[in-house]
Amino acid sequence: MKKVTLVKSTIGAKPNQKATAKSLGLVKIGDSIVHEDNAVLAGKIKVISHLVKVENV
Repeated sequence: MKKVTLVKSTIGAKPNQKATAKSLGLVKIGDSIVHEDNAVLAGKIKVISHLVKVENV
């Protein structure tokens, strides 16, 4: 399981990065979600790695 937290704003981000954050359920700074660790999640994290903090749960 991975806990993903949005730590930077998506205001200046590219449209695909905003969409990726929204698809994970991250809208506001400080929002956190816990997901199963799989290839799909790894790909999404790679796209927005500069905007999020990832922790193992």
